Amino acid sequence: MSRLGKKEITIPPGTEVTVAPGEVSVKGKGGTLTRALHPAISIVVEGGAVQVNPANSSRLAKALWGTYAAHMRNMIAGVTTPFVKRLQVEGIGYRAEFSGKQLKLMVGFSHPVIISIPDGLTVAVEKNIITVTGADKEKLGEFAASVRAIKKPEPYKGKGIRYEGEVVRQKQGKKAAAAA
Repeated sequence: MSRLGKKEITIPPGTEVTVAPGEVSVKGKGGTLTRALHPAISIVVEGGAVQVNPANSSRLAKALWGTYAAHMRNMIAGVTTPFVKRLQVEGIGYRAEFSGKQLKLMVGFSHPVIISIPDGLTVAVEKNIITVTGADKEKLGEFAASVRAIKKPEPYKGKGIRYEGEVVRQKQGKKAAAAA
């Protein structure tokens, strides 16, 4: 039994949750999010709360119960206040620029790396700090991880793209050979 799945999810004012056959959608000031609904899960909207329940007592339904409850919490939280991820670009000559719907990264390759920004996300670059904002937590995390994967922080000098607040353990490197 899912302890988090049993709890009711309160709907804040200005947010609307709609359950249709096969999908659930959440509409708020931050936009509209839609997710496919698995047949093993049932979602009921009563008053100002959402209740997620397993449709049957199968093992799959019990496994998806807490997952769908977390999805609903994230969808409701995302349309009320958007999620934010910050990435730092560190290294001499490393730069990030934003133009139109593309993010241009100069991170030590012979060419700039150009990434197109998915719909629903907004990107801002200020002093080599990339700020990604969006209502969909899943899409936001996936985009931030794909940007970081272009040049992960390396352990010797610390150059690369890292999440803000991420600690990269520094390795010592080679010692100079002692002259005899």
